[in-house]
Amino acid sequence: MKRRLFLGGPDGRSRWAARRALNVVFLVACSIFTAMLFAGHALAAAPQVGTQAPGFYRMMLGNFEITALSDGTHPFPVHKVFTKSSLADGQSVPLDQSSPGEADALLAESKLSVPVAGSINAFLINTGSKLILIDSGAGSLYGDCCGHLIANMRAAGYAPEQVDEIYLTHLHADHVGGIAPNGKMAFPNAVVRVSQADADYWLKDANEAAAPSLLKSMFEGDKASLKPYIDAGRFKPFSYGDELAPGIKPIAGPGHTPGHSFFEVESNGAKLLLWGDVVHVAPMQFPDPAITVAYDSDAGMAESVRLAVFADAAQKGYWIGAAHISFPGLGHVSAKDGHFFWVPANYDAAPGTGN
Repeated sequence: MKRRLFLGGPDGRSRWAARRALNVVFLVACSIFTAMLFAGHALAAAPQVGTQAPGFYRMMLGNFEITALSDGTHPFPVHKVFTKSSLADGQSVPLDQSSPGEADALLAESKLSVPVAGSINAFLINTGSKLILIDSGAGSLYGDCCGHLIANMRAAGYAPEQVDEIYLTHLHADHVGGIAPNGKMAFPNAVVRVSQADADYWLKDANEAAAPSLLKSMFEGDKASLKPYIDAGRFKPFSYGDELAPGIKPIAGPGHTPGHSFFEVESNGAKLLLWGDVVHVAPMQFPDPAITVAYDSDAGMAESVRLAVFADAAQKGYWIGAAHISFPGLGHVSAKDGHFFWVPANYDAAPGTGN
């Protein structure tokens, strides 16, 4: 006789419960597998972003707030523009000619090769009473690689309208171009200042006519960038000696250009030297300070100035703000066994006060 099981009986309830449990387990397993499958698919399909974080970095120097700003990076033409100077006669020849292979060997020591990304840095100083910008980047003069200074300034919490004064280390395109991208005044309330020696050189047509072809575009960029400020009565060259603002003093550093300047910044016993174009590629010019650039007005003088400031900074230990050392370009010069080297700032997410 065939035995039947009814859902209402004890055996029926057990089988029904077991079957239901198996169904639940199967559905849960399918859900987990589906979630994992689609999660993996979503991650794989996410587009790459391809950009960096906003280019600013902040530190305190005594009571002054220093904000390093990136204008961007550009492929630095190492083999085209690096030269080797001779302090004996002040002449320079292409580095690849005087020291074949040296450029690539020095870069390899830092795990670099050409093309090297060259940083273009500027520095914003909030003294508490004034907002002062040191250099301004290339603006529109170097193409799409650069011209990011104003966007990074805004990301850092400042607006170009707040800048009171702009001090330029010199009038090369990648330092002056940012004051007037595409010929339009970017800092409407600022007074622009540069050494009288650099203004006299770069704003004279006769000097442009006599300049090597490599530098001729610099003259045009200078004139276009400075024109709106000159027209508005906001261009005021300086002479060396007195402070330009409390705690900020210009120092002559000729060689790279006739009126190339450093800016010494001091607050509450702390010191920062903004040295402009003493160094273009740190992994090359720290181990060999005799490496110069074709843009130098006087290569021998530029080398002498570089050696002198390396030695002084290493001995005294003050901060350096460098226009072309990898962003943010803040750190110290150190020396060991007769050789100089760069010590970058230790990253601090909460810079606090005092350095």
